[in-house]
Amino acid sequence: EKFNIVRSVLRDRYYADVDENKMLEGAIAGMTQSLGDVYTVYYTKEQMQRLMEISNKSEEVYVGIGVSVMMDNNGLLTVVEPFEGSPAAEVGIMPGDRIVKINGEDVTFIKDEDLIINKIKGPENTYVNITVYRPSEGKNYEFNVQRRKVKYAINLRSEVLENNIGYIRIISFNDRQISRIFNEALDRLLAKGIKGLIIDVRDNPGGYYDGVVKIADRLLPEGIIVYTEDKEKNQRIEKSDETELGLPMVVLINGRSASASEVLAGAIKDHKKGMLVGTTTFGKGLVQDIIPLNDGSGLKVTTARYFTPSGVCIHGVGIQPDVEVRLDDE
Repeated sequence: EKFNIVRSVLRDRYYADVDENKMLEGAIAGMTQSLGDVYTVYYTKEQMQRLMEISNKSEEVYVGIGVSVMMDNNGLLTVVEPFEGSPAAEVGIMPGDRIVKINGEDVTFIKDEDLIINKIKGPENTYVNITVYRPSEGKNYEFNVQRRKVKYAINLRSEVLENNIGYIRIISFNDRQISRIFNEALDRLLAKGIKGLIIDVRDNPGGYYDGVVKIADRLLPEGIIVYTEDKEKNQRIEKSDETELGLPMVVLINGRSASASEVLAGAIKDHKKGMLVGTTTFGKGLVQDIIPLNDGSGLKVTTARYFTPSGVCIHGVGIQPDVEVRLDDE
């Protein structure tokens, strides 16, 4: 009743013409915002169309500024890492910078990273003005960045370190082929006779759930990898088979290791298959579904929480390392 009263007052008494469709779109978006969950978002028809275009693209090169990003717990788009040699790196954008304005427009109220990223992208050789807040200094910085063709960062790299220790850095799980790429890298290291393995997921914001489950299956003994639980207590359990990696393992983590990275770290820790070294992880333990609506708009809704094998939900808490090692600012 209150909703209809307010709608009527605004339609009849507001000093200018009112677009009722636009007003209703705002009301629907307000419902999602009222939950206080930065991962539950309403998409207009145009935003939903753009999201689907982004999700379905598989090109290795795009026009942009060259950064990997993630939403922090306050709903601010945070730079995880500028790509090497990218326009963002050249102008001085740094890991940890929060993107607060794009071309003078406040984007702190936009709670979906893809919608903000879409504002950063544009025609090649044009410029985009980006304002960031740098928490380490408590200051804002403004950068005028040229958009150029940028290669997506390679999601994994590997090498053999001294004393025959294998090293694999997983930069992101946001690649449908990440489990295959990981297994091929691990096979190459095993063929070289490595005696131990370091898996580095520092600054890894996560990605595809099925990819990290397959990687964990390669490493862990038979048992639970991770499980999700919705509000009705329905569970979806992911398990590993009896095949496991018979090597000592260390997983490197930090405060920007999130989501899928935490699935991997939590499973290895709970199965006592390796040591976690670094600092406490980000703490994102929520699962989202995309729900299209009849008019072409849509919702991204948090539908479940995920739990480590021992039954711990790390959302908002993170996973603590077995051995804490902090890097200084430099």
